[in-house]
This record gives sequence, C-alpha cells and structure tokens, in this order.
Amino acid sequence: MPSVTGGTRDPLFLTGVTFPPGHPICEETRVKLTVYDLKNPSSETRNILGYTTFSVGDLLKSKEQQLTLSLRTSDGTSTVGAVVVTRLKMGEMEDGEADHIAADVQGQKCTLLCESVPAMCSDCFCSKAFCLPPVFENPVCKVYRFQTVDNDWMTVREQMTECTLSFSIPRQLLALYVQEDMGSIEELKNLGELSPHWDNLRKEVIAHYGQVISSYQETLGELTKLTGPSFKPSCCKGQKYLEFVPINLHTQRMHVTCPRKADAFYDVITVGAPAAHFQGFKNGGLQRLLSRYETEKKNTAYQCIYFSPGDTSKAREVLANIGQLQPLILVLADRLLEAAQHGCLDPLKEALQTLSDKTEQFVHALKDELVKTALLALHAARPGYVSRRGPAVCNNAAGGAGAETPPRQDSPMQPQAQDSIPHRSEYDEEEWDRVWANVAKSLNCIIAMVDRLQDHSENNNVGAGGASAINKCKCKLKTLLCSSSLCIPGEWQEKLYPLVITLKDCVAEVVDHATKSMAFVLLQEAACSIPQGLLLKQRRDVVFSQALAALTCGFVMKLYAGLEDKGFLQQLHTVGLVAQFESLLSTYSEEIGMLEDMEVGISDLQRVTFRITEAESQDPAHLQPVVSGRRDHYTVEVPLPHETFEALPDEIREGKPLQVYPVLFNVGINEQQTIAERFGDISLQERINQKNFEILDGYYKSLKIENSLPCSQTQTDLKELLETLGQNVVTKKRKNVEILWLAGTICRRLNGIRFTSCKSAKDRTSMSVTLEQCALLRDEHHLNKDYFIRALDCMRSRLAHGGAGQCDDPESGSAANSKPASRHFYPIALLLVSSHLLVVWLILSLVFLLAKYQ
Repeated sequence: MPSVTGGTRDPLFLTGVTFPPGHPICEETRVKLTVYDLKNPSSETRNILGYTTFSVGDLLKSKEQQLTLSLRTSDGTSTVGAVVVTRLKMGEMEDGEADHIAADVQGQKCTLLCESVPAMCSDCFCSKAFCLPPVFENPVCKVYRFQTVDNDWMTVREQMTECTLSFSIPRQLLALYVQEDMGSIEELKNLGELSPHWDNLRKEVIAHYGQVISSYQETLGELTKLTGPSFKPSCCKGQKYLEFVPINLHTQRMHVTCPRKADAFYDVITVGAPAAHFQGFKNGGLQRLLSRYETEKKNTAYQCIYFSPGDTSKAREVLANIGQLQPLILVLADRLLEAAQHGCLDPLKEALQTLSDKTEQFVHALKDELVKTALLALHAARPGYVSRRGPAVCNNAAGGAGAETPPRQDSPMQPQAQDSIPHRSEYDEEEWDRVWANVAKSLNCIIAMVDRLQDHSENNNVGAGGASAINKCKCKLKTLLCSSSLCIPGEWQEKLYPLVITLKDCVAEVVDHATKSMAFVLLQEAACSIPQGLLLKQRRDVVFSQALAALTCGFVMKLYAGLEDKGFLQQLHTVGLVAQFESLLSTYSEEIGMLEDMEVGISDLQRVTFRITEAESQDPAHLQPVVSGRRDHYTVEVPLPHETFEALPDEIREGKPLQVYPVLFNVGINEQQTIAERFGDISLQERINQKNFEILDGYYKSLKIENSLPCSQTQTDLKELLETLGQNVVTKKRKNVEILWLAGTICRRLNGIRFTSCKSAKDRTSMSVTLEQCALLRDEHHLNKDYFIRALDCMRSRLAHGGAGQCDDPESGSAANSKPASRHFYPIALLLVSSHLLVVWLILSLVFLLAKYQ
C-alpha cells in the first residue's frame, strides 16, 4: 500500500509517496497518508497523530483539484484534524493559497514538500529540465512552494540522482592503466640487448610494473563483480577495492518556476574529496609527498642522470604523439589508395592534403634533440661499449651507461646530461637524420607521382629531405589541387601502391627508433624512482580516477542541459568550460592530506579533453562515455543520439577536442578549521585559492562571447565579481566563505560546472548546497525574506526511519539533527604556552578521574 508521512512542526511537510517497482499507477490506486509528530525525530518515539486514505481517481476528478480529508486516530474511533491534499500540475502555477496541512493539535499552515521515489519520477516530473541522461539513475524528487515578494507562489523542484560513472570511469581507467603499464613492459623488452648493469635495472623495473598490473587487475575484477547502488557510501572509503571510486557522487538539480521569470534550473555535483583515503594521510597528501620526493632526489648523490624531469615529460609527449599520429598516417595512406582505385578526384585531393599535413606534423614532433641524445645514450648502454674518453661516470641510481660499478658517493657530479653521454663522433649521428628525412622524401615521391600521372606538371628532382622537402611538396600539392579531372583512373592505385608502402615503412622505422630511445629515457626515470616514485604514481592514479569520474558526470549533465543553447555550444568549442570545485576541507590533521591529494587530482584534470561522438543507437549502453589515452593525456568521448548529434555545430560534430579548465577553491568551515587558524598553518589554503584565481581570471580574459552568457538579476558584472574575488583571496580573514560564494557565482555566470565537496559529501556539503539554493531563490527569484529560513529548514529536513543506510562515520547522522557527536578537544598548543596552564590541566584531569571512579 502506498504511504505518505507528514509532520506537524514548523515547517510541516509531506514526504514518501512510494509505489513498488513496476506497480501500475491508475485511478483505482489508493494512497494511505499518515501524519506524524516530529518533535522527536527518532523512529522509536515518533507519535502518529492520525491517518487517512484516498484514491488517485478521487483527486483527479475533483473540480477544485483538491480533497479535504479527516485525520483519524490509529484505531479509527475519533477525528483529530484535517488535511488538504492538492493536485499539483508540474510546469504550471496555481493561484490562491499555498498547499498546506492543517492539524487541530497546532493549527499551523506551512509550505508543502512532496517527495517522490524513482517509480514516480517518470510520471510526476515530466518537465524537460528533469529529463535524465542515460548515465543517471535512481532519482529522488521533492517539490516545494514558497512565497515571493509579490505574494505570488513559486514552485521549486529538487532532484538528486546517482551516477553510473562512479564505477564506469574507474573501471575504464584501471583497464587503461594496465594496458599502458603492459605497453611499458613491452617497450622495455624491445630495447634489445643491454649491458649487465642496465639489464638488471630493466628486470627490476619490469618486476615492479608486474606487481602494479597484478594489483590493478585484481581491483578491476572486484569492481566488475559489484552490483547494487551506483555510488560508493562514505563508510566504504577505507576499502581497498573501492579506492578508485569517488565517494557519494550525486547530482543535484533545482528547477524553479515562478511568475516573474522564465523557468530556470541550477545544477551542482556533490562528491567526497578525491583522495587516497585507503592509503591514509600519515605522511601527508600528494602535493607534499611529490615535493618531498623531488627534494630528496636533488639532495642525494644519485642526481647525475642522463635526462632531467623535463626530458622525461618530453619523452612521454613524444610517445603520445607516436601513438596518435602513426595510426592516423596509415589510415590516410589507405584512404589515398582507395580514392585512387575509384578514380575520385575530390576524395583524392582531400586525402593527399590531410596526409601531407599529418606527415609534416609527425616529422616535426620527432625532430627533437632529445630523441637523438637518447639514441646516443642507448648506444652507450649496449654490451661491449667502450668510450674513447674512458669509463663513463654517473652518480645516479642506475649508474653510468655501461658502468658496472656503483658511483662514488663522496664526489657527486652536477646534473648535466652531456657528462654521461659518449662523444657523438663515436656514433653515427647522421643515422637518425636520414631515418626521419626519408619520411618526407617518400611523401614527396607520392606527390610527384600523382603529378606525373595527371600530366599537369613537369618532373622535378625532389631529393631534399626533412621539413624543407615537405614545404616543397606543399607547393607542388597546390598545383595538384588546381588540376581539373582524372585521366586513366585504373592506373592510379597500381602506380601509387609501392610508394605508399615505402612511406609506411619509413614511418615504421622512425617509430621504432624513437620508441626505443624514449623507452630508455623512461627506464632511467623508473630506475631512479623505485620504489617510492612508483608508489606515488599509484596514489596519483587513485586520486585522478575519483576526480575524472566526477568531472565526466558534471560534463555530461551540463552538455545535456545546454544542447539547445547556441551560446553555450559556441563557448564549448571555442574556449571550453570552467569546472569549479568548491572544497570545505579544513587545514588541520588528516584533512590537510586530503586537500593536498585533491589539489593534485584537480590539477591533473587539465590533461583531459572531451569529444562528442554519434552513438550507434538509442541503447543506453551505447550512450555511455568512453575514456581513451595514456596518463599524460586522456580523451573522454561522449556519445549522443543521432538527432541530437546532427543539431550540434560543425566544429563539435567534426570531433574537435573540447577543453575543460578545472579550478579549486577551499575554505574550511568546521571546528577543526578554527583550531588551524588559531594555532596551525593555513598557507596551503591561501596558496590554492590564489593559484586557482589566476586560472579563473585567465579563462575569463580568453572568453570573447560574454554577451551570450546567462543573465543574472544582480547588477554586478563579471569583471567586478572577479576583482572582488581577487581581493578576498589575498585578504587575511578567518573562514572567509565569501570566496566560495563569489567563485560559485562567477562559475554559474560563466556557464561552468559546479562541484561541492567535503570529506564525505554529507553534512558540510549538504549545508552548503541548501544555503546556496535558498540564496539563489532570494537573489534570482525574489523569495520572500520571511520564507528564507523556513525554506532553508524545509530543504534540510529529513525523516528518521531507523537510520537505514547510516554507517559509523564522523559525518553520518540525520540532517534534521546534523550536529556530530560531541567531542572533547584538548588544544595542547594552548597548554604549552604556559607551564602553569599545563599543571592546572593535569590537576583537573586527576580530579575528574577520581570523581569518575568514586
């Protein structure tokens, strides 16, 4: 039997209209409504004031669109009050008095809140603002009515949903981590024969990679087995197999309908702080650990390595370019042959032009001094290499190239890559130049052959190599594109085939040389990093996984909400979107480590781009985002249905990468932050806010379409808001929540994606979100000032039904009574100020213990 529960204290509300899954809702469906006294919200002591029943058909047939029903006692013997049930039409605004419950016990009239569980949402909430993308499920909806300053009534609908990406994104990332590390092992094995010293280091690195792969595969297997809710509750944040999954990832949407303004909706994603909770924060978070690790490397005798950290980053970039450009060149070469086979001039022109551009990009990406230097170092690491200058000495963890004994610890050398690299006269340095120049020459031959086959230009000697040869090719290509029609198309594929094969072989040779050289660079980095550096990489993987799941959830929600907004779509493909993470963590105790993890995780999101694709079908499985790439760069593809995809701008449909600019602002608000501000250090918070303000300000300056941004009822423009935010981030003020409010306002005005986080995305997060929602109702929709506190209390109210789902967590508990269990804090720093205070504290503690045992 469906049931409704209502309370009698101010504000009164209805909640919990429930139907079993699959239960048909028709006119014969009867609803039982029970009114409780919520003065004491605990399930053991709540009192039933009365109950009544009615059918859905009676409510639908009522001309007044409402029913006045008598509340009767539980035994049905007497009447204790009356309740008015009103049929609320979604998307319409009724005139007259507000819906209310009247009870003889207190005789109050209050705002109505209607809560709907998933089975009801498709029937009750048909508003377009509540259409769910396929990655969201299990929605919970509530409806409120509040009075405006004009004595009209606004309807406010809240919807909270779970997101399947909480588990989908971590599973995909784990598979990519495993794939990348297995690729690294394969690259190390393909280095060929190395001297015994380097070979031992390679085996050690491969063994460590194997351990990481085994751990990730085990975690992936456990995640694949999971069923049930699509979110990770806070009580599970200490479980190893769930460490890649974000905590309490939910979407919150508030849809407002009022007479004075068009419908509006406001989105925010709530999520626990992306951090390695399972690994703990005894030694701090990622920001501190990475800084300490780099400092230790600089201060040890192992600093003299072949390549600097900047070179290792460049090596990863080169490998990423290889992985992206080589398959593309092969596809374009095949497309050229296909066009030649069909005798199609226009596709041939397009394929030849694109092939020329991508080949030039490929050559310039690999024409780097680092590749040549790494090839020389790899040659020096081969067995039997003897330098003409004598043994190479290198004070790094791996030793010198070809060195068989550890370096001397008493005289460390300065970090200069050339000190441990053999003289170039000992190695054929022209070999690499010839290898990559052959790519340009082979392309030049293809263009020349096409030119001769069309008989529109003379045969030229195109023997120059390198980038200059490609420039000559482009000049000749322009002549080709001006030609009119094909002649004898059957000969084209036969003539071009051997030249295309030569181009592919030259590209493969370049890839082989470059991949080996870059793998050798990364081998040295890994050898110096074992085991601490690779452990930090695992921690970074965990934090990034949680952050990316939240970001993808927010991007999908924002994309579906703005599909019909041309200004938003233009902003999306021209400059990208800002993603603002609001953090409420304190800078005290273990939450400092969480904030340090979160800072690095949010910063790493700069390596992510999005791409919109066309889905194969309307099947929800084909509408799930797909992640691809390596640790240095990931791409998230978001499929859209055919009709929706075709309506997008050309730039988005053509697959242009869409940028996201993540920013993080943190202001601690709990009692631990009070201790931190009085006795601790809040420099981490100040640095984070200052750094991310500069990113936000830079994004605004790059935005050239401000006229298309959302309008606001406030007269303050964006530039003034940014100036005020800049002043606040440098102002010394305790718990300056103005920073969070300004950052959130700027983000909404910039069409951005909003996130709110605390430790577990529960108490502090819910208080922040509800306060923000009521402030929006006041500022943007003219909520009556007398209703502000009532609206806030109503949104924060909960019915306590036995505490189902609650876990033993410091932030757990009913939101109606959201204060955590009382704790006693002994500020030792205060006691240390004076020895007299310490003595007094010891005496009082002794007296307390004696009194307790007596």
